[in-house]
Amino acid sequence: MKKCIINKDLPETLPLFLRDRVLKHGDKYLQAYKDKEGNFQFYTYKQVYDEIIAFTLALKSLGITAGKNIAMISDNRREWLITDFAIQNLGCTNVPRGCDSLGNEIRFIISFADCEYGFFENEKQILKVLENINEVPLLKTVILYDHLSEEVENKLTEVNTKLFYFDELLNQFKAEFDKNPDECTKIVEEGMLKIHEDDVCTIIFTSGTTGTPKGVMLTHKNYMAQMSAAENFVPGKPGEMWMSILPIWHSFERLAMYATILINNCIAYSKPMARTLLADMATIRPYRMCGVPRLWEALVSGINSAMEKKGGITLKLFKFFLAVGKKYANAKDYIISNIFSSNKRNKAADFMKGIFPFLALFPIRALGELLVYRKIKERFGGRIEYVVSGGGSLQKETDDFFRAIGLPMLNAYGMTETAPGMAFRDLKHPQANCIGDLFPTLEFKVVAEEQGKIVSKEPLPYGQKGLILVRGANVMKGYYKRPDLTAEIIDEEGFLNTGDIGIISPNLELNITGRAKDTIVLLGGENIEPVLIEQTLCSSEFIESAMVVGQDRKYLASLIVPCKAVIIKYAEEHGISFSSYESLLKMESIHNLIMSCVNKLVSLEKGFRICEKICKISLIAKSFEVGKELSAKQEMMRFKILKEYDTEIEKMYA
Repeated sequence: MKKCIINKDLPETLPLFLRDRVLKHGDKYLQAYKDKEGNFQFYTYKQVYDEIIAFTLALKSLGITAGKNIAMISDNRREWLITDFAIQNLGCTNVPRGCDSLGNEIRFIISFADCEYGFFENEKQILKVLENINEVPLLKTVILYDHLSEEVENKLTEVNTKLFYFDELLNQFKAEFDKNPDECTKIVEEGMLKIHEDDVCTIIFTSGTTGTPKGVMLTHKNYMAQMSAAENFVPGKPGEMWMSILPIWHSFERLAMYATILINNCIAYSKPMARTLLADMATIRPYRMCGVPRLWEALVSGINSAMEKKGGITLKLFKFFLAVGKKYANAKDYIISNIFSSNKRNKAADFMKGIFPFLALFPIRALGELLVYRKIKERFGGRIEYVVSGGGSLQKETDDFFRAIGLPMLNAYGMTETAPGMAFRDLKHPQANCIGDLFPTLEFKVVAEEQGKIVSKEPLPYGQKGLILVRGANVMKGYYKRPDLTAEIIDEEGFLNTGDIGIISPNLELNITGRAKDTIVLLGGENIEPVLIEQTLCSSEFIESAMVVGQDRKYLASLIVPCKAVIIKYAEEHGISFSSYESLLKMESIHNLIMSCVNKLVSLEKGFRICEKICKISLIAKSFEVGKELSAKQEMMRFKILKEYDTEIEKMYA
């Protein structure tokens, strides 16, 4: 593990942190945002900071005072950053959510977080609130980024909700700022000095109404602790471009935004759609960007498909040099002993294993750089130095592709409750198919567990697999208004139970091997609590048991044990002949019957999110039994079911 340098000279709070960056590199660009014609417009750190000062005064004029929770329902856009810092400047807390959230989810969050004020991206988002305005009794003032139709404006008037527009407020107070910039800046910066590092700057909800609502309270200290070490993992030079494509409310992209400011890069805003993203990358030519595993998988799939269409010698060369690139990367890892291991490695043996393949492949790999790899990287703009993957486990095939073409893929590990970073690959020595170095602002220990329960709090020796616990400055203050849930995840010694099973090597590098908790994380980064979905499925008369699967997959699927008596009765009533119960379950009519039930029960109309849709099912003839698939309390032992029905699960994702 490399020696991490901790920057102890950074300010204690995010507003003062931004001011520090502005004072050092105010003339560098901070934002690149497309205008109505689709052309990128650029804004310097000083320009954006002045706008934040002006908008802080605008919010103050609306009656917003320290301690308020302010809703922010929007995806990533230029206005989001300005709003974020303006809210923090007043000693307030933002409560963000993305535009893909359901109405009941948004209304719950706004109400539960006691939000009197709320920012909304567009008309569609405010309509989600107006669906049942009685569920958000405290919300009396809304600020819109995009303008509304006259009809919706009238609806807000009818429910006695004040409406303001971001651009009008900003323009009004920017004019006031321009008259006396020094005095305006002084007023706001005096307020900044009153903010403490332990003050909550954001509450991020990790699940919606289809799971236990948990508002993660993150403080200025949580974020600044990570900023103090972030340059070890995401280096960069002032003025370089960083592409932002993920929903900014998500903890992963939020940290990336602050890290961009740390290294005085410019944030260029795009969308995670291949055609839009590739066009924007060609224009901006970014040096780095973050994405979830599904995005990287989609980009790799798109490149592979393009090569398949070309066919002929082009396809053959592509496949040949891709294979060479993978072997070359593996050989290089052996030479520098850059291989994750639970034990100390024999560096001399590793060197001998890698040196001859490395030397043999070096000239061929150099040719591949000229003919193939460089052209692929040019699709990312031609200046890309590294990309970061987080929000879920990176698939080996995707990881290997980026290694083959020589574009570093930095795998990151964390959770919202740790703001979110916990481990990160070293850019200079990125190990394949594992996470990487531990974040130096956290204390780690791996403990023995059984079925997710801690057996002993004594740390296991390096190299042994167990439950990962962390403690330190990154760890959240707690769950908003839920001290009971906070106590469940953070013990009396301050250690947070990640719910993940992993190994810490003797070199202090982390690898995740599984999950002890039930939460499923899809490739797109969506966190899903399967229990309520399973309970809902079992409400059908046709379903006896159900277990939802999908960890590190594109979508959810479910193993389903039908209710044998009901299924047989249905077959008899509908004239379906069968030789055995097993053969009956293989019939298309029965499969369609169960799938129809699943689609009706787990749907948008029932309050479930799109990502919670069950896309595939596999029918199991044999009931789950105590001692095999069920515990003594008749609770599903997921790890046993996953192992027992591995073949059936893989078929659903084939």
